[in-house]
Amino acid sequence: MTASPPLLAPEATARARAPLASAATLPPQAYRDPAIFAAERACLFASAWLPLARLDQIPEPGDYIAMDLMDQPVLVVHGMDGEIRVLSNVCLHRAAPLAEPGPGHRRLFSCPYHAWSYDTEGQLIRAPLMDGADHFDTRNCRLPQLRSEIWQGFILATLDETAAPFAPQVTGFTDYVAPYRLDDMAIARTLDFPGHWNWKVLVENFMEAYHHIATHSATLEPVFHARDSHIPDNDGQPWSILHMPAADVSGPHPEGTLPGLTDAQAHDLLATVLFPHFLLGIQGNGAVWYQLLPRAHDEVDLRIHVLLPRSTVPPEAWDETADAVAALVTVIHEEDIAANNLVWQGLTAPLTTQGRLSPLEKSIWQMNQWWLTRMGL
Repeated sequence: MTASPPLLAPEATARARAPLASAATLPPQAYRDPAIFAAERACLFASAWLPLARLDQIPEPGDYIAMDLMDQPVLVVHGMDGEIRVLSNVCLHRAAPLAEPGPGHRRLFSCPYHAWSYDTEGQLIRAPLMDGADHFDTRNCRLPQLRSEIWQGFILATLDETAAPFAPQVTGFTDYVAPYRLDDMAIARTLDFPGHWNWKVLVENFMEAYHHIATHSATLEPVFHARDSHIPDNDGQPWSILHMPAADVSGPHPEGTLPGLTDAQAHDLLATVLFPHFLLGIQGNGAVWYQLLPRAHDEVDLRIHVLLPRSTVPPEAWDETADAVAALVTVIHEEDIAANNLVWQGLTAPLTTQGRLSPLEKSIWQMNQWWLTRMGL
Protein backbone atom coordinates (compact mmCIF):
# COMPACT_ATOMS: atom_id res chain seq x y z
CA MET A 1 0.00 0.00 0.00
CA THR A 2 1.46 3.37 -1.00
CA ALA A 3 1.47 6.14 1.60
CA SER A 4 -0.46 9.30 0.74
CA PRO A 5 1.80 12.18 -0.34
CA PRO A 6 2.00 15.20 1.97
CA LEU A 7 -0.50 17.96 1.28
CA LEU A 8 2.33 20.47 0.92
CA ALA A 9 5.97 20.02 -0.04
CA PRO A 10 8.20 19.99 3.07
CA GLU A 11 10.26 22.91 1.79
CA ALA A 12 7.09 25.01 1.35
CA THR A 13 6.00 24.17 4.87
CA ALA A 14 9.45 25.08 6.21
CA ARG A 15 9.32 28.51 4.55
CA ALA A 16 5.93 29.22 6.12
CA ARG A 17 7.16 27.87 9.49
CA ALA A 18 10.17 30.21 9.60
CA PRO A 19 10.27 33.05 12.15
CA LEU A 20 8.28 36.07 11.05
CA ALA A 21 11.34 38.06 9.98
CA SER A 22 12.15 35.44 7.34
CA ALA A 23 8.77 33.74 6.82
CA ALA A 24 6.91 33.18 3.58
CA THR A 25 3.21 32.91 2.87
CA LEU A 26 1.50 29.58 2.45
CA PRO A 27 2.07 28.24 -1.07
CA PRO A 28 -0.61 28.81 -3.73
CA GLN A 29 -1.58 25.15 -3.51
CA ALA A 30 -2.97 25.80 -0.01
CA TYR A 31 -5.61 28.03 -1.58
CA ARG A 32 -6.39 26.52 -4.96
CA ASP A 33 -6.30 22.76 -4.33
CA PRO A 34 -9.77 21.21 -3.71
CA ALA A 35 -8.08 18.35 -1.81
CA ILE A 36 -6.67 20.82 0.71
CA PHE A 37 -10.09 22.40 1.17
CA ALA A 38 -11.48 18.93 1.85
CA ALA A 39 -8.74 18.41 4.44
CA GLU A 40 -9.58 21.78 6.01
CA ARG A 41 -13.19 20.70 6.41
CA ALA A 42 -12.03 17.61 8.30
CA CYS A 43 -9.10 19.07 10.25
CA LEU A 44 -10.30 22.63 10.92
CA PHE A 45 -14.00 23.24 10.46
CA ALA A 46 -15.41 19.96 11.78
CA SER A 47 -13.58 20.33 15.08
CA ALA A 48 -13.75 24.11 15.52
CA TRP A 49 -16.15 26.25 17.49
CA LEU A 50 -17.98 28.27 14.84
CA PRO A 51 -20.23 31.29 15.47
CA LEU A 52 -23.79 30.71 14.31
CA ALA A 53 -25.84 33.59 15.69
CA ARG A 54 -26.19 36.30 18.32
CA LEU A 55 -28.45 36.06 21.34
CA ASP A 56 -30.16 39.25 20.20
CA GLN A 57 -31.28 37.45 17.03
CA ILE A 58 -33.43 35.00 19.04
CA PRO A 59 -34.49 37.08 22.07
CA GLU A 60 -37.83 35.38 22.84
CA PRO A 61 -38.74 31.77 23.66
CA GLY A 62 -39.74 30.11 20.39
CA ASP A 63 -37.39 32.22 18.26
CA TYR A 64 -35.04 30.25 16.05
CA ILE A 65 -32.64 30.47 13.11
CA ALA A 66 -32.29 27.56 10.68
CA MET A 67 -28.96 27.30 8.90
CA ASP A 68 -26.23 24.88 7.84
CA LEU A 69 -23.16 24.08 9.90
CA MET A 70 -20.99 22.63 7.16
CA ASP A 71 -23.26 19.87 5.78
CA GLN A 72 -25.37 19.60 8.93
CA PRO A 73 -28.67 21.52 8.92
CA VAL A 74 -29.17 23.00 12.39
CA LEU A 75 -31.72 24.95 14.39
CA VAL A 76 -30.42 27.60 16.78
CA VAL A 77 -33.39 27.70 19.14
CA HIS A 78 -34.47 29.77 22.12
CA GLY A 79 -36.43 27.07 23.92
CA MET A 80 -39.75 27.61 25.61
CA ASP A 81 -37.88 26.66 28.80
CA GLY A 82 -35.51 29.62 28.28
CA GLU A 83 -32.50 27.54 27.23
CA ILE A 84 -30.50 28.15 24.04
CA ARG A 85 -29.87 24.99 22.05
CA VAL A 86 -28.39 24.02 18.70
CA LEU A 87 -30.40 21.08 17.38
CA SER A 88 -30.23 18.94 14.27
CA ASN A 89 -32.70 20.26 11.71
CA VAL A 90 -33.34 16.79 10.28
CA CYS A 91 -36.46 14.74 11.02
CA LEU A 92 -35.78 11.40 12.71
CA HIS A 93 -38.24 9.65 10.38
CA ARG A 94 -37.16 10.05 6.76
CA ALA A 95 -34.51 12.78 7.11
CA ALA A 96 -36.38 15.79 5.71
CA PRO A 97 -35.31 19.18 7.12
CA LEU A 98 -37.85 20.53 9.58
CA ALA A 99 -37.45 24.22 8.76
CA GLU A 100 -36.20 26.18 5.78
CA PRO A 101 -33.08 28.36 6.23
CA GLY A 102 -33.71 31.64 7.98
CA PRO A 103 -35.25 33.03 11.16
CA GLY A 104 -38.68 32.26 12.55
CA HIS A 105 -40.79 31.66 15.63
CA ARG A 106 -42.40 28.32 16.56
CA ARG A 107 -43.49 26.33 19.56
CA LEU A 108 -43.35 23.13 17.48
CA PHE A 109 -41.26 22.11 14.48
CA SER A 110 -43.51 20.02 12.25
CA CYS A 111 -41.87 18.08 9.45
CA PRO A 112 -43.35 19.09 6.07
CA TYR A 113 -43.01 15.50 4.82
CA HIS A 114 -44.99 13.37 7.31
CA ALA A 115 -45.91 15.87 10.05
CA TRP A 116 -43.74 14.46 12.81
CA SER A 117 -43.56 17.32 15.32
CA TYR A 118 -40.87 18.29 17.84
CA ASP A 119 -40.84 20.83 20.65
CA THR A 120 -38.18 23.50 21.12
CA GLU A 121 -36.13 21.08 23.23
CA GLY A 122 -35.96 18.59 20.33
CA GLN A 123 -38.38 16.09 21.88
CA LEU A 124 -40.68 14.29 19.45
CA ILE A 125 -44.25 15.18 20.47
CA ARG A 126 -46.36 13.72 17.68
CA ALA A 127 -45.86 11.02 15.03
CA PRO A 128 -49.14 10.45 13.16
CA LEU A 129 -50.28 6.99 12.06
CA MET A 130 -47.47 5.07 13.75
CA ASP A 131 -49.86 2.64 15.42
CA GLY A 132 -48.62 -0.89 14.92
CA ALA A 133 -44.91 0.05 14.82
CA ASP A 134 -43.38 -2.30 17.35
CA HIS A 135 -41.44 -0.80 20.24
CA PHE A 136 -41.95 2.77 18.95
CA ASP A 137 -42.33 5.40 21.65
CA THR A 138 -42.17 9.13 20.95
CA ARG A 139 -40.59 9.61 24.40
CA ASN A 140 -37.47 7.84 23.14
CA CYS A 141 -37.09 10.14 20.13
CA ARG A 142 -35.20 13.41 20.43
CA LEU A 143 -33.33 15.49 17.87
CA PRO A 144 -29.54 15.30 18.31
CA GLN A 145 -28.19 18.34 20.11
CA LEU A 146 -24.81 19.87 19.25
CA ARG A 147 -22.45 21.19 21.87
CA SER A 148 -22.81 24.95 22.10
CA GLU A 149 -21.42 27.86 24.08
CA ILE A 150 -22.46 31.47 24.57
CA TRP A 151 -19.51 33.85 24.50
CA GLN A 152 -19.75 37.65 24.44
CA GLY A 153 -23.34 37.39 23.15
CA PHE A 154 -22.40 34.96 20.34
CA ILE A 155 -23.83 31.45 20.07
CA LEU A 156 -21.11 29.04 18.96
CA ALA A 157 -21.34 25.34 18.22
CA THR A 158 -19.08 22.48 17.26
CA LEU A 159 -19.59 19.15 15.56
CA ASP A 160 -16.75 17.67 17.62
CA GLU A 161 -17.93 15.96 20.81
CA THR A 162 -14.35 15.94 22.11
CA ALA A 163 -13.42 19.58 21.37
CA ALA A 164 -12.06 21.52 24.31
CA PRO A 165 -14.41 24.25 25.59
CA PHE A 166 -14.11 27.48 23.65
CA ALA A 167 -13.86 30.22 26.27
CA PRO A 168 -10.74 28.89 28.09
CA GLN A 169 -8.87 28.82 24.77
CA VAL A 170 -9.32 32.54 24.13
CA THR A 171 -8.81 34.14 27.54
CA GLY A 172 -6.14 36.52 26.22
CA PHE A 173 -8.50 37.70 23.48
CA THR A 174 -11.41 38.13 25.89
CA ASP A 175 -9.27 40.25 28.21
CA TYR A 176 -8.01 42.43 25.35
CA VAL A 177 -11.50 43.27 24.03
CA ALA A 178 -13.27 43.40 27.41
CA PRO A 179 -13.55 47.23 27.46
CA TYR A 180 -15.66 47.11 24.29
CA ARG A 181 -18.48 45.09 25.93
CA LEU A 182 -19.39 42.96 22.94
CA ASP A 183 -22.24 41.39 24.90
CA ASP A 184 -23.93 44.81 25.05
CA MET A 185 -24.18 44.98 21.26
CA ALA A 186 -26.96 43.90 18.93
CA ILE A 187 -27.16 43.31 15.18
CA ALA A 188 -28.56 46.38 13.43
CA ARG A 189 -27.94 45.49 9.76
CA THR A 190 -26.76 42.49 7.75
CA LEU A 191 -25.06 42.72 4.36
CA ASP A 192 -24.53 39.71 2.05
CA PHE A 193 -21.50 39.39 -0.24
CA PRO A 194 -20.58 36.28 -2.24
CA GLY A 195 -16.86 35.75 -2.80
CA HIS A 196 -15.28 33.74 -5.60
CA TRP A 197 -11.97 32.99 -3.95
CA ASN A 198 -10.59 30.78 -1.20
CA TRP A 199 -11.82 31.73 2.28
CA LYS A 200 -8.24 32.38 3.47
CA VAL A 201 -7.85 35.17 0.92
CA LEU A 202 -10.63 37.08 2.66
CA VAL A 203 -9.35 36.31 6.16
CA GLU A 204 -5.79 37.35 5.37
CA ASN A 205 -6.96 40.61 3.82
CA PHE A 206 -8.94 41.34 7.00
CA MET A 207 -5.93 40.64 9.23
CA GLU A 208 -3.40 43.19 8.00
CA ALA A 209 -3.28 46.97 7.58
CA TYR A 210 -0.33 46.90 5.15
CA HIS A 211 -2.77 47.07 2.22
CA HIS A 212 -4.22 50.36 3.50
CA ILE A 213 -1.45 52.20 1.63
CA ALA A 214 -2.82 51.07 -1.73
CA THR A 215 -6.25 49.44 -1.50
CA HIS A 216 -7.64 51.90 1.06
CA SER A 217 -5.41 54.88 0.32
CA ALA A 218 -8.34 57.34 0.38
CA THR A 219 -10.50 55.64 3.01
CA LEU A 220 -8.73 53.80 5.85
CA GLU A 221 -5.10 54.91 5.42
CA PRO A 222 -5.66 58.61 6.26
CA VAL A 223 -7.37 57.56 9.51
CA PHE A 224 -5.44 54.40 10.44
CA HIS A 225 -1.87 54.54 9.13
CA ALA A 226 -0.55 51.13 8.10
CA ARG A 227 2.87 51.85 9.56
CA ASP A 228 1.39 52.35 13.05
CA SER A 229 -0.46 49.04 13.21
CA HIS A 230 0.73 46.38 15.63
CA ILE A 231 -0.19 42.81 16.59
CA PRO A 232 0.15 41.54 20.17
CA ASP A 233 1.50 38.10 20.95
CA ASN A 234 -1.26 35.53 21.37
CA ASP A 235 0.83 33.21 23.57
CA GLY A 236 -0.11 30.26 21.37
CA GLN A 237 -3.86 30.76 21.72
CA PRO A 238 -6.00 30.45 18.55
CA TRP A 239 -6.59 34.12 17.80
CA SER A 240 -4.94 37.23 16.42
CA ILE A 241 -5.61 40.94 16.93
CA LEU A 242 -4.59 43.65 14.50
CA HIS A 243 -4.56 46.88 16.50
CA MET A 244 -4.79 49.99 14.33
CA PRO A 245 -4.21 53.21 16.30
CA ALA A 246 -6.16 56.21 15.06
CA ALA A 247 -4.01 58.92 13.48
CA ASP A 248 -5.78 61.54 15.62
CA VAL A 249 -7.31 60.90 19.04
CA SER A 250 -7.52 64.54 20.07
CA GLY A 251 -11.13 65.06 19.02
CA PRO A 252 -14.28 64.14 20.95
CA HIS A 253 -15.22 60.52 21.27
CA PRO A 254 -17.39 59.30 18.37
CA GLU A 255 -21.11 59.46 19.03
CA GLY A 256 -22.39 56.33 20.71
CA THR A 257 -19.03 55.44 22.27
CA LEU A 258 -19.24 53.09 25.24
CA PRO A 259 -18.51 54.72 28.60
CA GLY A 260 -15.21 54.19 30.37
CA LEU A 261 -12.98 53.95 27.29
CA THR A 262 -9.72 55.83 27.01
CA ASP A 263 -9.23 58.27 24.13
CA ALA A 264 -7.24 55.62 22.27
CA GLN A 265 -9.81 52.88 22.86
CA ALA A 266 -12.59 55.19 21.68
CA HIS A 267 -10.86 55.99 18.39
CA ASP A 268 -8.69 52.96 17.54
CA LEU A 269 -9.79 50.06 15.33
CA LEU A 270 -9.25 46.37 16.06
CA ALA A 271 -9.46 43.76 13.29
CA THR A 272 -9.53 40.39 14.99
CA VAL A 273 -9.80 36.73 14.11
CA LEU A 274 -10.59 33.74 16.28
CA PHE A 275 -9.23 30.87 14.20
CA PRO A 276 -10.17 29.69 11.70
CA HIS A 277 -12.51 32.42 10.43
CA PHE A 278 -14.47 34.18 13.20
CA LEU A 279 -13.79 37.80 12.21
CA LEU A 280 -14.64 40.88 14.27
CA GLY A 281 -13.88 44.53 13.59
CA ILE A 282 -14.23 46.42 16.87
CA GLN A 283 -14.38 50.13 17.75
CA GLY A 284 -15.57 52.09 20.75
CA ASN A 285 -18.98 52.75 19.22
CA GLY A 286 -19.75 49.43 17.58
CA ALA A 287 -18.46 46.37 15.79
CA VAL A 288 -18.83 44.37 12.60
CA TRP A 289 -19.03 40.59 12.53
CA TYR A 290 -17.81 39.01 9.29
CA GLN A 291 -19.61 35.66 9.27
CA LEU A 292 -17.82 33.44 6.75
CA LEU A 293 -19.44 30.39 5.17
CA PRO A 294 -16.81 28.56 3.06
CA ARG A 295 -18.53 26.63 0.26
CA ALA A 296 -15.64 25.30 -1.83
CA HIS A 297 -11.94 25.92 -2.36
CA ASP A 298 -12.87 28.90 -4.55
CA GLU A 299 -16.17 30.05 -3.07
CA VAL A 300 -17.13 31.70 0.23
CA ASP A 301 -20.30 33.46 1.30
CA LEU A 302 -19.96 36.43 3.62
CA ARG A 303 -22.53 38.04 5.86
CA ILE A 304 -21.36 41.28 7.42
CA HIS A 305 -23.39 42.05 10.54
CA VAL A 306 -23.31 45.62 11.86
CA LEU A 307 -23.42 45.61 15.69
CA LEU A 308 -24.32 48.68 17.75
CA PRO A 309 -24.18 49.15 21.54
CA ARG A 310 -27.67 49.03 22.98
CA SER A 311 -26.66 51.13 25.97
CA THR A 312 -25.34 54.14 24.03
CA VAL A 313 -27.29 54.29 20.76
CA PRO A 314 -30.84 55.47 21.51
CA PRO A 315 -33.75 53.80 19.70
CA GLU A 316 -34.58 56.96 17.77
CA ALA A 317 -31.05 57.02 16.31
CA TRP A 318 -30.72 53.27 15.75
CA ASP A 319 -31.76 53.07 12.08
CA GLU A 320 -29.89 56.19 10.98
CA THR A 321 -26.72 55.04 12.72
CA ALA A 322 -27.02 51.53 11.31
CA ASP A 323 -27.53 52.85 7.78
CA ALA A 324 -24.46 55.09 8.05
CA VAL A 325 -22.24 52.27 9.32
CA ALA A 326 -23.56 49.85 6.69
CA ALA A 327 -22.82 52.37 3.92
CA LEU A 328 -19.24 52.83 5.13
CA VAL A 329 -18.70 49.09 5.53
CA THR A 330 -19.97 48.56 1.99
CA VAL A 331 -17.49 51.06 0.57
CA ILE A 332 -14.57 49.44 2.43
CA HIS A 333 -15.57 45.90 1.52
CA GLU A 334 -16.04 46.74 -2.15
CA GLU A 335 -12.43 47.96 -2.12
CA ASP A 336 -11.45 44.67 -0.49
CA ILE A 337 -13.41 42.67 -3.07
CA ALA A 338 -11.34 44.27 -5.83
CA ALA A 339 -8.14 43.42 -3.93
CA ASN A 340 -9.23 39.83 -3.29
CA ASN A 341 -10.06 39.39 -6.97
CA LEU A 342 -6.52 40.46 -7.84
CA VAL A 343 -5.01 38.06 -5.31
CA TRP A 344 -7.09 35.15 -6.58
CA GLN A 345 -6.11 35.89 -10.15
CA GLY A 346 -2.48 35.67 -9.14
CA LEU A 347 -2.82 32.63 -6.87
CA THR A 348 -4.33 30.60 -9.70
CA ALA A 349 -1.53 31.48 -12.14
CA PRO A 350 0.93 28.61 -12.81
CA LEU A 351 4.15 30.53 -12.07
CA THR A 352 3.06 31.96 -8.70
CA THR A 353 5.11 30.83 -5.70
CA GLN A 354 5.32 31.75 -2.02
CA GLY A 355 5.81 35.43 -1.18
CA ARG A 356 7.66 37.02 1.73
CA LEU A 357 5.61 38.31 4.63
CA SER A 358 6.03 41.84 5.92
CA PRO A 359 6.49 42.35 9.67
CA LEU A 360 3.17 44.20 9.42
CA GLU A 361 1.58 40.85 8.50
CA LYS A 362 2.24 39.14 11.82
CA SER A 363 -1.44 38.17 12.09
CA ILE A 364 -1.15 36.12 8.91
CA TRP A 365 1.98 34.47 10.26
CA GLN A 366 0.22 33.65 13.54
CA MET A 367 -2.67 32.04 11.72
CA ASN A 368 -0.37 30.14 9.37
CA GLN A 369 1.37 28.51 12.33
CA TRP A 370 -1.99 27.40 13.73
CA TRP A 371 -3.17 26.25 10.28
CA LEU A 372 -0.06 24.17 9.65
CA THR A 373 -0.30 22.52 13.06
CA ARG A 374 -3.99 21.69 12.73
CA MET A 375 -3.41 20.35 9.22
CA GLY A 376 -0.67 18.07 10.55
CA LEU A 377 2.12 19.80 8.61
